[in-house]
Amino acid sequence: MKKKVQSILQSELSNIEKRISVLKQNDPFMDPDHVTDNAVDTDVREQEAHQRIEAELEELQERIAMIQIALKRVASGTYGTCKRCNKTIPSKRLELIPESLYCVSCEEKLKK
Repeated sequence: MKKKVQSILQSELSNIEKRISVLKQNDPFMDPDHVTDNAVDTDVREQEAHQRIEAELEELQERIAMIQIALKRVASGTYGTCKRCNKTIPSKRLELIPESLYCVSCEEKLKK
């Protein structure tokens, strides 16, 4: 199981890194012509697009950090155990969110 989990987490990391690369390529602020285009409506659209991309990049970076923590937990033998209550995290939850650190109950308590 350890190898399978590591493989899933590594695959998630790879997918996220690819997504980050695509987002950065699509960021209008990375376009060299951006500096020479002075149209106000274009600037507003580009600013909004840039802000959306930046927000998604931030979320993806947070997810990378969580996956790296999960990989360390796999290595230490604590993967699949809730960090808060030490109960086993249901396998269905780990299938949906492989980087989960908490069971559903503890996650809900932490969000309040």
